[in-house]
Amino acid sequence: MSDQPQQPQSNIPPPPHPPQPQQPPPGYGVAPQPMSQQDEKTWATLVHLAPFLAAVVGIPFLGPLIVFLIFKDRGPFVRFHAAQALNFQIIITIAFWVFGLLSFVLIGIPFLILTAIAWVVFSIIAAIKANNGEWYRYPMTPELVK
Repeated sequence: MSDQPQQPQSNIPPPPHPPQPQQPPPGYGVAPQPMSQQDEKTWATLVHLAPFLAAVVGIPFLGPLIVFLIFKDRGPFVRFHAAQALNFQIIITIAFWVFGLLSFVLIGIPFLILTAIAWVVFSIIAAIKANNGEWYRYPMTPELVK
C-alpha cells in the first residue's frame, strides 16, 4: 500500500454554481401610438359604416366592438365614436330581436321597418359627422359603453 493515509470517501455533492445574474423579464409591449387626426377621422367614419357589413352575419355590433377594442387607447375621437356606434348597434340589435318576435303577431312589422330605416339613416348621419370631425351622439341611445 502507499505511505499516505487514505481519506474517507464522502457522499457530499460539490457546491452548486454561483447564481447567475438574472435578466429582467421581457416588457409587456409598447404603449399604443396616438393616431393622426386624419386617421382618427377615417376610423371614426368606418366604425359607423362597419355594422352594414357585420349585419350580413346578423351581428351589427361586431364591427364597432372590434374597432373599440383595438383603437380605444389610440385617440379620444375614435374612442368616442366607437363607443357611440357600439351603444347604438347594441340597442338596434335588441330592437330588431324584439320587433322580429312581435312580427309573428303582425304588430312588429311596422316597427321593424321603422327600426331598419332609423338604423340606416342615423348610421349614415353619424358617419358623415365623424368624417367632418364632429362629435356626434345618436339620439335616444343610452351610454352602455363609455
